[in-house]
Amino acid sequence: MLPIELVFAVKQLEKQNQQLAVENQLLESNNKHLESNNQNLESEKLELESLSKRLKSENQYLEFRIDQLNRLLFGAKRERFISNQHVDGQLELPFEVEEKPAGEEQTEQINYTRKKKPRPNHPGRIALPDHLPVKEIILEPKEDITGLKCIGKEITEKLELVPAKLFTLRYIRFKYIKPQDEQNLECKGIIADLPVFPIEKGIAGASLLAQIVVDKYVDHLPIYRQVQRFARENIRIPANTINGWQDAISRLIFPLFEKHKQMVIGQGYLQVDETPIRVLDKDKKGKCHQGYYWVYNSPIQNAVLFDYQKGRGREGPGEMLQDFKGYIQSDGYSVYDWFGK
Repeated sequence: MLPIELVFAVKQLEKQNQQLAVENQLLESNNKHLESNNQNLESEKLELESLSKRLKSENQYLEFRIDQLNRLLFGAKRERFISNQHVDGQLELPFEVEEKPAGEEQTEQINYTRKKKPRPNHPGRIALPDHLPVKEIILEPKEDITGLKCIGKEITEKLELVPAKLFTLRYIRFKYIKPQDEQNLECKGIIADLPVFPIEKGIAGASLLAQIVVDKYVDHLPIYRQVQRFARENIRIPANTINGWQDAISRLIFPLFEKHKQMVIGQGYLQVDETPIRVLDKDKKGKCHQGYYWVYNSPIQNAVLFDYQKGRGREGPGEMLQDFKGYIQSDGYSVYDWFGK
């Protein structure tokens, strides 16, 4: 027989083993419960992320709508249609305009005779203009044509382009001195005068400056792209140098602007309006400020004048129209009331 102590120890171990088995079952049950909770949390997380995206989208839409409403309430308003009826305080322009009765159709008969143009051989081909210079290239057959008689020719025309080409224009001036002045060290001699240049100490000639201005303000080619184009020709011109050239050119054509201003403002009937424009701030890199273009249109002369101002106050038009006499047509912006008074 086993000792009583050993039997008691075996029973204690069996009892502990049973308790551990029960605890293990409880842990497995808790583990399954936690896994189930984890899956539920993951599902709730996905639902919350979807809800968050939807709320952000709705928030952006509401912010857009609020911005639109703020612009309608507080922003610059466009001209609105005003009926042709009499309005108190509304001035009338002293120009007679013939009004046509509403709904009445007017017809007219036109008879004329014109010369019928001959139909070209190739209806789909664009006719090349006559004012272009022509460069002829004569092509002979590869076969021997010795002793053969020419019975005609075929002409094929292609429109070609010679790209703009940079070149150096070198002015060479010879200096001369009189024989009797050879020993005179102070004698500077005789030399031809240089022609007048747009920028006296600049390397850019008139044709290059004209091309830069046309590319920038007519064809809307930014300066950095012009710099890249020059770089393809292995000509390195910094952007700030071209900007300096533009400033110099603007000063050269300022008298032309003044003449144009006199021509437009000198009319007795002007239509005036202002429009906002975002302008890069030279003092703050990457920042913009709000500027305004004041537009003066002379409908009788069909001429327009643009004047840039940093603000929307009456200082700009006040200076521009200080000597104006006549009629101004504008919207209901309060600045124009000052001119009426």
